[in-house]
Amino acid sequence: MGLFDKKYCSACGEKIGFLGNRKLEDGNLCKDCAKKLSFWFDDRRHSTVDEIKAQLAYRQENQKKVDAFNITRTLGRNALVALDEDKRQFMIVRTNDMYKENPDVIDFSQVTGCDLNIDEDRDEEMRELSDGKRVSYNPPRYTWRYDFFVTIRVNHPYFDDMRFKLNGSSVCVEPDGYGSMSARFNPRNHPDYKEYEDMGKEIKNALMQIQKETRDSIAAANKPRTPVICPLCGATTLLDANGCCEYCGGPVGA
Repeated sequence: MGLFDKKYCSACGEKIGFLGNRKLEDGNLCKDCAKKLSFWFDDRRHSTVDEIKAQLAYRQENQKKVDAFNITRTLGRNALVALDEDKRQFMIVRTNDMYKENPDVIDFSQVTGCDLNIDEDRDEEMRELSDGKRVSYNPPRYTWRYDFFVTIRVNHPYFDDMRFKLNGSSVCVEPDGYGSMSARFNPRNHPDYKEYEDMGKEIKNALMQIQKETRDSIAAANKPRTPVICPLCGATTLLDANGCCEYCGGPVGA
């Protein structure tokens, strides 16, 4: 086929417009179908047509989960970690319209870890002498810029992690108003820095606690049950989830 031959989407069958082709390992994808893929998915070019079709089907089912999602708690701001604690699910909402966005709904049990990373960039302020030469202040003066990122690692068929930025624009820290520039000045004590650091820690701690509770629950469910004698009816019984006799329903002490 020539460079300018007509191409058709291997997923929907529609004709692909000029500059609208998204290459697959063994086919082509139109930009409209490409937009439906998960935001966190980054291996399109090495995916087959069948794999992309399977993901598009998954994304349609995910939309139903978004429609049924009931937000009981939120964390963060620029990218919102929305929790449905009743269904034990969460999603990362990046826009003002989550139904149009269709964010991936993740089960608590799929979380494998969470990290907070803070990127620092420091610029030195210089002063200019009468001859035009630029030299350092004594002591040196700096301006710091920080960006705060959370990475949630998950067990998912289409991506391994979800990395998002907590702050919309970089947090700029200058010494003016926070004491004279000296070796004792710590930009990480700036209130804006602390705000986003605390926000990131809250998200990390919440998700790691969720991970622990989910694993403990799975372990408890898989733990072999030992028969006991019910003191109320005398039957040999396996206790139910509430610690009650399966025959008479009475509570059995530990």
